[in-house]
Amino acid sequence: MLLHVPGVLTEAQVVRCRDLMAAAKWVDGRVTAGFQSAEAKDNLQIEEHAPEAHEMGEMIVKALERNELFITGALPLRVFPPLFNRYESGMTFGAHVDNAIRQIKGTPLRIRTDLSATLFLSRPDEYDGGELVVEDTYGTHSAKLPAGDLILYPATSLHRVNPVTRGIRLASFFWIQSMVRDDGERTLLFDLDMAINQVNKAIPNHPGVIALTSCYHNLLRRWTVL
Repeated sequence: MLLHVPGVLTEAQVVRCRDLMAAAKWVDGRVTAGFQSAEAKDNLQIEEHAPEAHEMGEMIVKALERNELFITGALPLRVFPPLFNRYESGMTFGAHVDNAIRQIKGTPLRIRTDLSATLFLSRPDEYDGGELVVEDTYGTHSAKLPAGDLILYPATSLHRVNPVTRGIRLASFFWIQSMVRDDGERTLLFDLDMAINQVNKAIPNHPGVIALTSCYHNLLRRWTVL
C-alpha cells in the first residue's frame, strides 16, 4: 500500500528544517547505502549525528506520533531516526530495494524495515524532476508532494528518484518497523479502520460499528508481531 500523508509538518516547521539544512554540513549520500544501493546513489546527506539532523529528526518523530493517518497506515513499532538528503541538478538515485535490516548508528538497536517513508521538504515548483517512483504489483507510481507531506510505501518495493534537472530537492527519509509485518495484512487493517470511521460518522453509535471494531482488534491481535 502506498499512502500519502498530508501535512505531517506545519509550514513553520518546514521553514525551520530548511534553515537547519542550510546551515548543515553535507556529505556523500553513499555513506548510508548498502553495496547494491551505493552503485545507484548520487546525492548528498547530512551526517547522521549532526545537531541539525538530531533537531529535525526529533521534530518529525513527534509530529508522526500525533498524526492519526500515519499511525493507522503504518502501525509503527519503531521508527528509524530520520535522515536528510539533497539532490542538486543532475543527481539521481537509481532503482533499488532498501536494506531489510538497519542498525541505529552508535547503538546495538536494529530495526526491520517494513515500510519506507519520504517526507518532502522542497516545494514541487522549486525543482524539476526528482520524482520518487515506486514499483509494486499494481504498477508504477510517481510522487512529488508538497513540502511537509509524506509518502509511505512497503520497503520491499523497487523504487528510484528521477534525476533532478533544475533546482534542489530536499527531503527526509526513514524506515518503520511495523507491529504488523505483512503489507497485505496492514492494508486490510487500514481499509477496515477507514470503513469503521466512515460508518460511525454516517450512523453514529450503530451496533455494527462495535462488531466491526471487534473484528479489527481481533485481526490486529492475530497479526501483530512484537
